Amino acid sequence: MNRIDPAAAPYEPAIAEALARIMPAGMEPLRLFRTLARNPRVFGKLFAGGLLDKGALSLRQREIVIDRTTARLGCEYEWGVHVALFAEKVGFGPAEIAATVDGAPDAACWTPDEQALVAVVDALVDRRTIDAATWARARRHFDEAQMIETIALVGYYHTISFLCRGLDLPLESYGARFR
Repeated sequence: MNRIDPAAAPYEPAIAEALARIMPAGMEPLRLFRTLARNPRVFGKLFAGGLLDKGALSLRQREIVIDRTTARLGCEYEWGVHVALFAEKVGFGPAEIAATVDGAPDAACWTPDEQALVAVVDALVDRRTIDAATWARARRHFDEAQMIETIALVGYYHTISFLCRGLDLPLESYGARFR
């Protein structure tokens, strides 16, 4: 049972345009997006603040940050959607996928720069700050713009995780599962 029933097509024009822009052709909009469409203001603000466009981080780096954040926050819904839609595109195999959920920051499947990203995510999720050693390690690999984007991604997907878990969204049928 849904806590809030997802909106159904036809959507308001601004929502329909945003969904068409972000969803692959022929794929039904995510339950999360359709549920957020019940509040067009929140929907619009979250979509305006989205970070899925080309940014300072590579697509693979972005997905490491998103997958690790959502996994650490227990958000199987969002983690599963991202793994299903992006893991193959960014070259994640079973080891990388598992490491986003259970692996240590220095898991052997990650390169040194990726290990630094995972450590930043873990610091922010666990302590809501980045200690000096973790910051210095990450700065050896990432410039200022990349660091700001990393922190913003963790924060954004913290919010997305809260929405998914607070709304108790059922998992998408095609989404990956933690186990």
